[in-house]
Amino acid sequence: MTIYEALGEEKIRKIVSVFYEKIAEDDVIRPMYPKDLAPAEDRLYMFLVQTFGGPTTYSEKRGHPRLRRRHFPYAIDMDGSDRWLKAMSESIEEIEMTEEMKMQILGYFGKAALWMINKA
Repeated sequence: MTIYEALGEEKIRKIVSVFYEKIAEDDVIRPMYPKDLAPAEDRLYMFLVQTFGGPTTYSEKRGHPRLRRRHFPYAIDMDGSDRWLKAMSESIEEIEMTEEMKMQILGYFGKAALWMINKA
């Protein structure tokens, strides 16, 4: 069973929604996002649905994710990576799921957060 099948779109949407509420309050990460967070929220939702085994809407609309390349214009240091991961981790904790599922998702995000670092 994929993460997408286990969680469903509603829980994935909730993770993304809670995450962006946290991003909106972060004085380090918030400036990296556009004034209107809604489009970024939609993109992350589509990306996670696809990444977790659901429909490939993200790639159909935006092409290959190219995460590092898409994030390269932003100066992301260890503090920014840690704050991003903390916001995502807290968002995941708010959603009902098994501990095994949480660990699997957090493992993915932990690697992704480190991969985005492009500034010492």
